[in-house]
Amino acid sequence: MSSQKSTSADTAVTGAAATDVLDAGRAPKRARGRMRVAALLDAATLVFAEKGYDAATMTEIAARSSTAIGSLYRFFPSKEALAEGLLHRYGERASAGLDAIAARAHDMTAAQMADALLDLMMALKSERTALKVLMDARVDGANRRRYLLGVIRGRMAGVLSAHAPGLSADRADLLSIMLLHLMKTIPELAEEAEAAALFQEMRLVLSAYLTAAVAGG
Repeated sequence: MSSQKSTSADTAVTGAAATDVLDAGRAPKRARGRMRVAALLDAATLVFAEKGYDAATMTEIAARSSTAIGSLYRFFPSKEALAEGLLHRYGERASAGLDAIAARAHDMTAAQMADALLDLMMALKSERTALKVLMDARVDGANRRRYLLGVIRGRMAGVLSAHAPGLSADRADLLSIMLLHLMKTIPELAEEAEAAALFQEMRLVLSAYLTAAVAGG
């Protein structure tokens, strides 16, 4: 997004950064419309990840999603709006995934939580790749990255507090930072020839760390 110019409102790290870019006039009201938007975002994820922001075209994204170009522009009037939609959806999905883990974290073993976190990261793998492309291309990418990380870090701390209610807020926050750094390597492991074996090793790492960190909390 090297050609993008951010406004002061755009660069502010506020809740507005994560609001839906579809305004009331274009937001789909019916299930079919919501499915179409999801298909467009799925296609955009792949095209941005493969080609980068500048080389990606709205025409290719429409074709990849089997959508008429007019329909794409009706929901997303520009490539920037489409990128905003992807950023918003990633934040929603990552938060929802962590909230779902938090809802059952109290009854999970460290090994089960490690599996759940690894599965979530792999489910978001393609979106994380596209997200990195978009963040690197944005004029305000550093601000957006900090905002999203702050949201996800808070959700991760919620997972840890639900798993081990005795943890102090500061301790849960510290552990959430460490876990997120460990989890960043998971998508990279998927590119290795020994991916299956490495995933098993990462499960052991996450499980051992959670066990030791909670016990020392």
